[in-house]
Amino acid sequence: MSTVNLYDYDSIRAAEYVDVPAWIDAEISAPDVAAIEQGGCESGAYMPAVTYATAADTMARHGDAVLDYLESVYGDVPAPPRGASWSAIAVHYLSRAVDAWASGAAEELRAALESADDE
Repeated sequence: MSTVNLYDYDSIRAAEYVDVPAWIDAEISAPDVAAIEQGGCESGAYMPAVTYATAADTMARHGDAVLDYLESVYGDVPAPPRGASWSAIAVHYLSRAVDAWASGAAEELRAALESADDE
């Protein structure tokens, strides 16, 4: 298990070490990834996924890729809440995809940073 604390790397963009999907802000930092991993998007750790207008815009541009990602991670696409508005559905799908991505990306980042620190 890595001892790297991603919160200590505030000047590191995640994209320097891991693939960041087009539906996530390319400037996302290592501490942002840690915060999402710790509390999820709905905790406020990644506001673009839980702000209705931003999530709806992102899903309009990248919705197919987000749904494909969710299906690849979970085996299916999680059902949205019953009676949800389009904006709430966009938040539902985008926040779950970002949460899932951050979980894997955090481990990749820790391993890459630990390796870089060892050099």
